[in-house]
Amino acid sequence: MHAIRKDSVSLIAVAEHEEGQRLDNYLIKILKGVPKSHIHRIIRAGEVRLNKKRCKPDNRIQAGDTVRIPPIRTAEKQRPSESQAAPAREFDIAYEDDALLVINKPSGVAVHGGSGVSFGVIEQIRRARPEARYLELVHRLDKDTSGLLMIAKKRSALVKLHEAIRNDHPKKIYLALGVGKLPNDRFHVKLPLFKYTGAQGEKMVRVSEDGQSAHTIFRVLNRFSDGLLHQVGLSDLTFVEATLKTGRTHQIRVHLQSQDCPIAGDERYGDYQANKRLQKLGLKRMFLHASELHLAHPLTGEKLILKAPLPQELAQFVLMLENQEKAV
Repeated sequence: MHAIRKDSVSLIAVAEHEEGQRLDNYLIKILKGVPKSHIHRIIRAGEVRLNKKRCKPDNRIQAGDTVRIPPIRTAEKQRPSESQAAPAREFDIAYEDDALLVINKPSGVAVHGGSGVSFGVIEQIRRARPEARYLELVHRLDKDTSGLLMIAKKRSALVKLHEAIRNDHPKKIYLALGVGKLPNDRFHVKLPLFKYTGAQGEKMVRVSEDGQSAHTIFRVLNRFSDGLLHQVGLSDLTFVEATLKTGRTHQIRVHLQSQDCPIAGDERYGDYQANKRLQKLGLKRMFLHASELHLAHPLTGEKLILKAPLPQELAQFVLMLENQEKAV
């Protein structure tokens, strides 16, 4: 952490992992609690200097640059109590080198703290790796979704991966179990998605012409409609592979819901009664898993194909359904 003085000038050296940022964004990060408007004001007034020269908010900083910061009072660093501090935790690693970490996130763990969650994956990994100078989420997975999650270990890798995501790369493939019957074995869903806030303040998404374009390719892997389902009041389940062509919030969940085949165990967009019946069969979570990532390495360009098998509880549930089908 950078030591910022409140009674004299601070001279800060930009580290390698910090380069490439806009000056104002860099200052917002290191000057905790200082309003963005005040940061812009001291830059315009010439009180902030970059390598002893006047600068602008959008100047890009480089490793080795010296930033002069006038005396300024930042927010006092609050020490979280031991009960609030994120416990150190490592997760199953699908890939790691000096620029990129890809983990297999379990269901039930948020990717980051906020919105009533005190900590998530990123805080736990940072706690487990105190020597790491840079660890940032590249993208998000819903709390109840398991599977491959990318974390950048260098800012240069994060910038490249965000650029790739804006161009609808890398290729992301998910596995899901839908409650219902899909008519075709392979089909595209191209329905725009609109984000809004639900009655309880929760993040929600619906199909709307006012939303962002969204495109998912679905491929049916198996269909289930046996006596075991009928015993608990269900008619059909469909096991699908979903390939994202865009990466919108809750995209697969809402696109499957739009086909009258919501994801099994989905408490937000799913069928409440069907979920209760699925629990009797042993499904205790949402059946959505980020199973594959196909990407070019952000720094070397090497093609990576990363895979995470279905978690044991989901794999066993599918096996049970397949065995019931054979028994009928």
